[in-house]
Amino acid sequence: MITDPFERLGLDREVLTVSQLNGRARVLLEDVFRSVWVQGEISNLARPASGHMYFTLKDSGAQIRCALFRQNAARVRQALRDGLAVKVRGKVSLFEGRGDYQLILDTVEPAGDGALRLAFEALKEKLGAEGLFSTERKQPLPAHPQRIGIITSPTGAVIRDIISVFGRRAPQVELNLIPTAVQGREAIAQIVRAVQMADRQGFDALILARGGGSLEDLWCFNEEAVARAVAACVTPIVSAVGHETDVSISDFVADVRAPTPSAAAELLAPDSSGLQQRLEGLQRRLLLRMQNRLAHERLRVDGLARRLRHPGERLRQQAQRLDDLDMRLRRAFMLDMNQRQQRLGRLDMRLAAQHPGRNLKLLRQRLDSLAERLPRAMRDVLKDRRQRFQAQLQTLQVVSPLATLARGYSILLDDRGQAIRSAAQTQNGQRLTARLNEGELQVRVEDNHQTPVTLSLLD
Repeated sequence: MITDPFERLGLDREVLTVSQLNGRARVLLEDVFRSVWVQGEISNLARPASGHMYFTLKDSGAQIRCALFRQNAARVRQALRDGLAVKVRGKVSLFEGRGDYQLILDTVEPAGDGALRLAFEALKEKLGAEGLFSTERKQPLPAHPQRIGIITSPTGAVIRDIISVFGRRAPQVELNLIPTAVQGREAIAQIVRAVQMADRQGFDALILARGGGSLEDLWCFNEEAVARAVAACVTPIVSAVGHETDVSISDFVADVRAPTPSAAAELLAPDSSGLQQRLEGLQRRLLLRMQNRLAHERLRVDGLARRLRHPGERLRQQAQRLDDLDMRLRRAFMLDMNQRQQRLGRLDMRLAAQHPGRNLKLLRQRLDSLAERLPRAMRDVLKDRRQRFQAQLQTLQVVSPLATLARGYSILLDDRGQAIRSAAQTQNGQRLTARLNEGELQVRVEDNHQTPVTLSLLD
């Protein structure tokens, strides 16, 4: 017997490569978590061309990668999308290439059927408390039945599969079909009547069968009336509802549960040549399960032993952690005090810079400077204006007609005050005003010669 659980992994004999470590970790995970139900919300859904589906299942605190391969994805009835709340079943595994922890799924169900599951659990608890599931009341199946009643739908693959199994393994057995609906509200009363009628026909055994489907499709087999009819049946009855993964209330109250309708037929028509092989196979499986369970429990005990610590060690660790927290608190306190002192210094400098006395002093200095600059600026402006005035005055003197009049010239004006520049502007007898440097003269035109008279500048 292996005393060291890690000896099974070979850790005491060799140095593992990354591939070997991931491979053995995958085997260990799949061995311990072979089938688990997990509920969460879908995100990052990917559908590559291969037909497989990959997504992340998350809740408010954690997430895990999930892989749904094509053959299982084809059985999912509801379209998957990001944000959809689902319940999934699968095995925990490890993707060795990246070392990613993941779930390999075989079933995906919408989480919206929670009410049906609650009703399922409530009825299961009620009937279990009444003892309808107890093994003492269950009857053994006949070893060599001659007449068997089959309660199922007359159409579909279920009845054909059962007939095929009996034809191959026990063709001498008489099969009798008791037709009934196996889905919907009307199926409940039909199944109850069919079970009661078949129980009175003297059959050696009965098979209550239906093919796979969703929880809603199989719900008629979870009704209390059907469960009580199956429990009251005197004839040994085998419940074979749905696929291997489906479980119904009728499975619990029946004498035997078969994973599939074909398996139910094989239970009542055992092949004598295969009994020994089956027994040996079951023995091997049991031995393997026991070995795996022992190894798992050994690993768990060793893990608990490693986690178990002496109280003194835990107290030392707590004391060390307390000292560490005390030093961190002191450092944080000193750092906060230094930051507050620096901030206070900056605020004090800003306050001093904005003190009213300092601002008044600066304004007074500026006012004194402006008072000194104002008289000087006024003198400079007046001087500049005086110089400009003198220059303009000189220019005006140069162009002024008064200077010309002062040299002995005069200006002739008509009665409108317009200057006469040409003799052609006058008429004989017209009265004009001659403006001199001093005073004016009233003159009259005696003759206006059109031809200009040449004057000598020397006269």
